[in-house]
Amino acid sequence: MRRYSPALFVVFFILVSAGCTRKPGAASALKPTGFGAALVESSGGKQIGATGMVLAQPVVVQVNDEQGTAVTGALVEFSGPVGVNFDPPSGVTDSSGQFSTSVALGGMAGRYQLTARTFTKAQKPVELKIDEIALGYQQQVGFQLDDKYCARCHNPESSAERVSNFDNLAVKPHPFTEGDTLNKMSDADLTAIIGHGGPALNKSALMPPYGYTLSKTEIEALIAYIRLISDPPYHASGMVYAQK
Repeated sequence: MRRYSPALFVVFFILVSAGCTRKPGAASALKPTGFGAALVESSGGKQIGATGMVLAQPVVVQVNDEQGTAVTGALVEFSGPVGVNFDPPSGVTDSSGQFSTSVALGGMAGRYQLTARTFTKAQKPVELKIDEIALGYQQQVGFQLDDKYCARCHNPESSAERVSNFDNLAVKPHPFTEGDTLNKMSDADLTAIIGHGGPALNKSALMPPYGYTLSKTEIEALIAYIRLISDPPYHASGMVYAQK
């Protein structure tokens, strides 16, 4: 799971990229000189960002031919749900067969599925789906609480800023992206284990209680964050997802 400093969200709310409001241009004005058979993601998928703001990293895709060789000059078009903006929304691949675009997610918290499209020489479309996550205010509070109290154990990935304690624990905590396990737990279950520790649900006592550390509102924010980053996605009655 990609992780970013809470300070990044402050920057996102202060700086708005002028390019995020750019409207899609006419694809017909672009003159492709190459055609591929496959479209693959190079980088930029599964990012976590703030609603309405530009993602920290551009989304980069690569067009390949039938032999897996990068194709130069192939047309690539991006599209997404209402509210998503691309800069640029379309273009041709460079000498490495890649095309890059900056993405601003919509104003609603949720998962956004982007579509990258290229065309074969016979003009048959080839598509690639890329998922991104937009945090609203409540989920951003949960993100910051996770970074402060939870990530050192629940995120197995270490970074220079935060060294994970995951490998030192006899009972491995569930990463917050582990939807196969956490999606089966109700909000009441998560509230109990966060507030009263692992023994509240007959889990490991290595999970300490945070009921005297976090307020009810903060626990709700943490759960909202966990639900949104779950993989596979958490589907609950009344939960809203970004649509085209």
